Amino acid sequence: MWRLAVLCLLVLAGCSFRGDLARVPAGLEASPNTRSIFFSTTRETDELPFGTDRRRGLTYGVADVSIPPIHEPGQIEWPRGEPDPAKHFLLARTDAFDGERELIAQINAALVGRKPGNREVAIFVHGFNTRFGDGLYRMAQMSYDLDIPGIAMHYSWPSAGNPLNYAYDRDSALFAREGLRRTVEAVAKSNASSVLLVAHSLGSMVTMETIRELRLSRKENVLRRIGGVILMSPDLDLDVFRSQADQIGKLPQPFIIFSSRRDRALRLVERLTGETKRLGKLEDVAEIAEYELTYIDITAFSEGGTNHFATAKSPALLKVLSRVEDLETSLSADGGQTGLLPGTVLTVRNTTALILSPAGL
Repeated sequence: MWRLAVLCLLVLAGCSFRGDLARVPAGLEASPNTRSIFFSTTRETDELPFGTDRRRGLTYGVADVSIPPIHEPGQIEWPRGEPDPAKHFLLARTDAFDGERELIAQINAALVGRKPGNREVAIFVHGFNTRFGDGLYRMAQMSYDLDIPGIAMHYSWPSAGNPLNYAYDRDSALFAREGLRRTVEAVAKSNASSVLLVAHSLGSMVTMETIRELRLSRKENVLRRIGGVILMSPDLDLDVFRSQADQIGKLPQPFIIFSSRRDRALRLVERLTGETKRLGKLEDVAEIAEYELTYIDITAFSEGGTNHFATAKSPALLKVLSRVEDLETSLSADGGQTGLLPGTVLTVRNTTALILSPAGL
C-alpha cells in the first residue's frame, strides 16, 4: 500500500505547472528586466530546447531571458497561451558557442568593465525532474531576485524531467560529473575572480563528485578558484556525502547546506531507496560535525507542497540567500548571533548550525 502512496505523491510532486520555452514574439520588445544566462549541457541535441538523452560531449551557449515587470519573487511566470513579455518568462536571444575557447572568450567579454567584486561566475546545477528550460529559467529567476552582481551560468545535466524516472536521473547525475568538471575547468581559465557552485537536490551529487574528482586528479589550481559551494535540499545519502568529503579533504569555503526536516521529496526518496538518511533533512547536525561547513535549517519555512526548493521559491529565504556572502563574517563577529539572519546558532565541533526563524524576515 505504501508503494502506491509514494507513487501518487511523486506524481503530485511533478504536477505543478511548467510550460515550454518560448521566444519573445516578432514585433514585441523584451522586458528591460532581462538576464543573460550562460549555459553548458550534456543533453543530447544540437539546439534549444535540449532533450533528455545523454551526450558525451558538451554544448556551450548563452540565453537572454526576459523577465516580466509583473514578476513575483520566487516565481517563474510560464506562458499560458500567447507569449507576452509583459507577463511571461521568455527567451529574448540565444547563441551557441563553438566550444570551450569561445565560452571563455564570451565570459571574458562579459567581465569587461565590471568592478572587482562583481567578477564571480555562479554556476547553478539543477536537481531531479528538471528539463533544460526549467533549470535555465530557475537560474534567471534567482539571478534577478537576488540581483547577482556577477555572471550567472546554468549546467544542465540530462534529467528526464519526469517524476517517475528517478532511477534514470540518478544514473544521469553520475554520468554528468565529467561535464561539470570540464565546465568548471573552462570557467577557471577565464578572467573570473572565482567560481561559486550552487546545486539543488540531485545536482548536489553531481557537484560533490566533481569536487572530489578535482581533488583526486590534483587540480589544485582549479580548486583554488572555487569561491564557495551552496547545496540546497541536497539529495545525497549521508554515508556517500561523508565518503566524498573525506576524499576531498578541506572543503571549499564557504560551504553551506540548506536543509529542511519537512522535505517531503527527500522523505519519499528515503522510502524508495531504503536509504534512511539524506543530507538535506538530517535530524542531528552532529552527524556531519567533523566537517567545516554551515548547515542552515529552514524547516520553519516549510509551509506546504514538497518543501524541496523553498530556498529559491520563498521571498523570505531569497533574502537569506542574498546575504550568504556576509554570513561567515556575521557569525564570527557576533559571537554566536547572526546579526543579519534571525535564528539560533549552534556550533558543533567544526560545523556551524543555523536554525532560521521567520521572525524579522
